[in-house]
Parts: sequence; C-alpha cells; structure tokens
Amino acid sequence: MRTFTLTSLLAAAVAAAALTVVAINVQAQAPSQKVTINYPAKAPANWPLFLAKEGGYYQKYGVNATMVFGVHPAGIAMIVSEEAQATNYPMEQAMLAASKDGSLVIMGSPMNRGLFAMMTGKDVKSVKDLKGKRFGVSQIGDPPYNFALAIFAKNGLTSRDIQWVPLGTDGNGRVAALVSGRVDATMLPPPAYFKLESQGFKEIANLADYQDLYAPMAYVFKKSVIAANPKLPELLIKAQAEGIKRYYDDKAMAVKAYAVYDPQTPADVERLYDHDRKAESYERVPYVLAPAVQWIQEHQADAQIGAQLKAYDFHKVIDNSVVERLVREHFFENLFGPSVKAEQDQKAKLAFK
Repeated sequence: MRTFTLTSLLAAAVAAAALTVVAINVQAQAPSQKVTINYPAKAPANWPLFLAKEGGYYQKYGVNATMVFGVHPAGIAMIVSEEAQATNYPMEQAMLAASKDGSLVIMGSPMNRGLFAMMTGKDVKSVKDLKGKRFGVSQIGDPPYNFALAIFAKNGLTSRDIQWVPLGTDGNGRVAALVSGRVDATMLPPPAYFKLESQGFKEIANLADYQDLYAPMAYVFKKSVIAANPKLPELLIKAQAEGIKRYYDDKAMAVKAYAVYDPQTPADVERLYDHDRKAESYERVPYVLAPAVQWIQEHQADAQIGAQLKAYDFHKVIDNSVVERLVREHFFENLFGPSVKAEQDQKAKLAFK
C-alpha cells in the first residue's frame, strides 16, 4: 500500500511538472502584441528606443515592435490616426500638438538636455562675436532657433542682435549654408557638427553646457489607444528603461544598435556615445519635469504660441502616473541598483504634478 502511495505521488508530481512545462512553453510561444513606434529623427535622442528594439527588451515585455521613421509632423499625425501607437518626440512639439488636440497624452521623458552645438567659422572667438552676424535656422520659432536664442540670452544678446536666416531645410541644409558661407553660424546636432570640425569650423557653445536650458524628449500616446490597452505605456517605459541601462553598461552594443538606424562611421558613433555617456544624457527615471514644461512655455519666439502654451492646462495631457507607480514598485531601483534612489527622489520632487 505504501509503495502504491509513493508511486502515485511521484506520478502526480511528474504530471504536475509536465503541465508546468507545457504552461511555460505556451506562455513563451504566445504571440506578443504588435505595436508601431515612430521615431522622428535618426539621432541620439532616440537611442533608448533603438536599444530597446535591438536588445530584445520590447520582446521581453511582450511587445512586437515595428520601428517607423517619420519627421515632424508625421509622427504626431501617425499617433492621431493610430497608424503608430507610440513615439518619442521633442516635447516642445508634443506640447504644442497636445494643446491643440486633447486626444494626445505625454507619459514620460527619457531625455531633458540636448547636445546641439553652435557652430561657426574659425574667425569667431565667442558667442558675443556673433552680434550682427547671419545665423541659419530651419525656420523662425523652431527648436534650434529657440536653443540658439537661449544661448544668446546667456551671453547678453537678444534676437535683434542677430540676422536670422530661415533656410526652410533640415540640419543638412544648415550644414550646407554654413559651408557655403551663406550664414556665419548655426545650431547642429551630432554627428553633423563632427564632420564640420575637420573643415575648420568650430563649436563655440553647446546646449548641454547649460543645466537650465531644457531640450526634452517625450513619450507620446493617444488616450483612446491607452484606454483600449492600459498596460501599453508601462510595457514600453519598462523596455526603454532597460534600453537606457544597456546604454550605460554596454558601449559596444549601444554603438551597434545606433548604427542600425543611423548608419555612420564607427568612429563617429563612438564619439557620439562618449559625449552622451559623459553627459549622462538619458534619464534613468523618466519623469516629465515641471521645470522643462515651464521652460518651453516661457521660451517661445512666437508670442501667440507662447500665450497659447501658458494658457493651456497641461495637466490634461501630461501624466506621470505610470512612472510614479513604477517608482513605488521599486522597478527602477531593481533595474539600476540602489544608487538610483537619490536621483529618483530628486526627480520626483521636480516632476510635473
């Protein structure tokens, strides 16, 4: 009788183990949800997304992500039309779009400082020397224009001290205008300005040098998409946080992942990495920060747009609740280690509420 009992128990245990293995296999084979993610620039600002994809972190959180490139305003249009379910967007443009279309929501910010360099010829010694000079921008009021204006203000210059030249083109057009002599200076992101240095041009200021000048990125969704899939922001924020950790831990993987989306020479990508890594550009705890929102509201070249942003209640479209919950659940501490707690506490005090 005892032998029969032990045998029965052993058989039951084996059967239970087999069922567990089957359940695990079924779970592993279960199809992940398909999500389209827009990235609006082949630039370091989207490095966390590139690593989340190439490092397998979207898959880890059950997301089959398709990455789609589309410059502004295509990214916002994709979110509104639900052609894409998420994007990582310049927050200035995201706030402007959200203030006009309440269907959008901003739910995280992985980067608050940009690496735009003010590039000029070798004869210019300082920012102040650009007084009366021609400065190339894509258009008056765009982010590079606002970045330049903020740097000029730090150096005692106003918009009236500069001859603004709207070029109507992207960064490549600004590079061409500077090289041809059509303008005396312009704002450029890396690696565009790396290539200019070998031609005798130089950096006289960088946005990253000013702690109080914000150039944030924002995770943007559509409210109806989240209503239909409430876990989606959490899954993407977790995956992209893991991408940020991989960035800080693994230079070789970070360089490899970036080159998939923005083919550059390995030397240029490594220089990009070293510059960003030293500046610790990416937020381990991606709160949307109140000072960043305020900075954007107060630094608009167009008075009408500035008034619109100041009048709008951004509590309607900025939501830090997912990041706050992940903080309470110790997700970021478990991911980055106990050392992140001080940074986490500091950012929580600055969070938009």
